[in-house]
Amino acid sequence: MERTTLDLWVGAFVVGGIVALAILAFKVGNLSSYNVSESYRLKASFTNIGGLKPTASVRSAGVLIGRVTEIKLNPEHYEAEVTMSIDKRYQFPKDTLISILTSGLLGEQYIGLKPGAEDEMLKNGEMIKQSRSAVVLEDLISQVVANKAEGVK
Repeated sequence: MERTTLDLWVGAFVVGGIVALAILAFKVGNLSSYNVSESYRLKASFTNIGGLKPTASVRSAGVLIGRVTEIKLNPEHYEAEVTMSIDKRYQFPKDTLISILTSGLLGEQYIGLKPGAEDEMLKNGEMIKQSRSAVVLEDLISQVVANKAEGVK
């Protein structure tokens, strides 16, 4: 009887560990709860998207409002075109500023929306005009090195 109780506790511990690993995988994989059934699509162009990935979060004021659904290269302008799915509860003015931000120093990249002041709202499938590309750490380092080299002369 004592051996059966021990086996039961070990089994419960293993099942709990598997559940904890599954929850961790969903959090790390950016697959946490976001319902795309009631949403609309917006597009934006960037000269550099850095490490932005499909399924990256779209946030406004730190609140999750959507997900990146597609990233492709526009062959006419040679810019990255990002398509996002935004929750219908959140509407944004046409002069909204979109930028690629990083959570923490070396964290994941996400899209940030900063609403403008215009009365007319963006509609399904529209392109956001004002965009700010990702800040690439290598570019910043090369600028600092170049400035230091100029200062040495």
